[in-house]
Amino acid sequence: MTALKEKLRADLTAAMKANDELVKATLRMALTAVGNEEVAGKEARALSDAEVVQVLTREAKKRREAAEAFETGGRPEQAAREKAEGEVLARYLPAQLSDEELAALVAQAIAETGAEGPKGMGLVMKALNPKIAGRAEGGRVAAAVKSALA
Repeated sequence: MTALKEKLRADLTAAMKANDELVKATLRMALTAVGNEEVAGKEARALSDAEVVQVLTREAKKRREAAEAFETGGRPEQAAREKAEGEVLARYLPAQLSDEELAALVAQAIAETGAEGPKGMGLVMKALNPKIAGRAEGGRVAAAVKSALA
């Protein structure tokens, strides 16, 4: 079992003892998502910490999107709950890149690949992805690359 998964389980136990409903429900959901990912595919496997971070990033994104949908739908109490769950998940994710850090990584990747114009976007994204894994949302990265190549 990975260190991150063990930390999630230990924090879940602590939340149960403290009777913290929000953290308890959020960590149960996260551990369920990790478990589902482990048994997805042809055979069960244990996830690495990096793969657990990917699952948590996906779950955090779902929370953000759900919060936006509830805000738009006029359900602020549900939106607040989704945002709170997202904040709990954020504790287990790597720190997000600032716009300046992202721009610097994009510039570095463009220099490394020698890409020019919109056709080079795939090449730059391929070079960037390992460097930013879990530290910036894909749409944000794509927008930064697109503007840098324009």
